[in-house]
Amino acid sequence: MRVLVTGGAGFIGSNVVDRLVREGHSVSVIDDLSTGFRENVNPAARFYEVDIRDAQAVAEVMRREKPEIVNHHAAQMDVRRSTREPVFDAEVNILGSLNLILAALEVGVRKFVYASTGGAVYGEPQYLPVDEKHPVVPISQYGISKHTVEHYLQLYSVNHGLRFTVLRYGNVYGPRQTPHGEAGVVAIFTGLMMEGKRPTIFGKGDKTRDYVYVDDVVEANMLAMWKGDGGIYNIGTGVPTTDQQVFETVRDAVGADVEPIYGEERLGEVHHIHLDASLAMKELGWKPTVTFAEGVRRAVDYYRRTLAKD
Repeated sequence: MRVLVTGGAGFIGSNVVDRLVREGHSVSVIDDLSTGFRENVNPAARFYEVDIRDAQAVAEVMRREKPEIVNHHAAQMDVRRSTREPVFDAEVNILGSLNLILAALEVGVRKFVYASTGGAVYGEPQYLPVDEKHPVVPISQYGISKHTVEHYLQLYSVNHGLRFTVLRYGNVYGPRQTPHGEAGVVAIFTGLMMEGKRPTIFGKGDKTRDYVYVDDVVEANMLAMWKGDGGIYNIGTGVPTTDQQVFETVRDAVGADVEPIYGEERLGEVHHIHLDASLAMKELGWKPTVTFAEGVRRAVDYYRRTLAKD
C-alpha cells in the first residue's frame, strides 16, 4: 500500500513509519521539522519538509505520491501552548488537517487514519474509565481543535464517502519522545534525572493519566488501516497512574536519588483521566501489551543510548 504519514519525523509518527516500512508498504512522510527530527525518518521513506498549513504544498505532495492511506499525526500537541497561542493551535490542528482532507479527496485516498486525543477531548470526566460515549467537553484549546477534526472527518465521510478511523490516544510514551519539550513527562523526567536534576511535578502529584506505550499505539494504527471504518476508538490501558507514580517509576529505572519539586497546577489540564478501550479491543482486535514499568524501562534504556551520544 502507498501510505502518507504526516508528522513522520516526530515521536509517534516515526515509529509508525518504521513499522510500515518493515511490513513492505511504500511510505512517504510530511513533516515541517518544528518538533520532529530528520534523523527519525526511516531512510526507506520519501521525505517532504512541508508545513500542513501550506495547502498548495500539501496538495502537490498528495498529487505526486497518490497515497491510498493517509496516517495523520502532524499536530500542535502541547496543551500549554494551545492555551497561550490558541490561534496557532487552530491553524495547525484544524486548518492544517482540512488541507490534508481536501487534498486526500482530490487524489482518491482510500482511508484516513487520524490521531486524536483521549486525554484532552473529554475534559474533566463525569465517570471513569471514560468510554467513547462520554460527553466531549474539552477544557483546553488543544482538546477542542483535535475534536473539531473528528467532526470534519464525519462530514466528509457522509457527504463525499471518505473512509476514516479516529484513534483517541491516552498519554503515549517511549523511544523518540523528546526529553526537551513541555509535553511527555516520562521523557522529561528521564532526561532531567539523567542530568542529576530534580523534575517538577505540577500540583500535588495526585493527577492521574492513562499511559500507553508507543509500540502498542503503532499496532492500533496498523489495525486501523483495514478495520474500524467510521469508528472512533480510545487507545489506552485503562490503568490510572499518578504523577507521583510516574516520578517514582522513572527514578527506579534511572537509578537516581532525587526528590521532585512541586509546582503550581497548570491551566487546561484535566485532573483525572483513564480510558475504556474495550471498543478498540472488540472492533479492531487491539489490546495493550506493555506494562508501564516495562515501558519505562525500555524508554530509559533508549535515552541512555541516545543521550550519551549528544
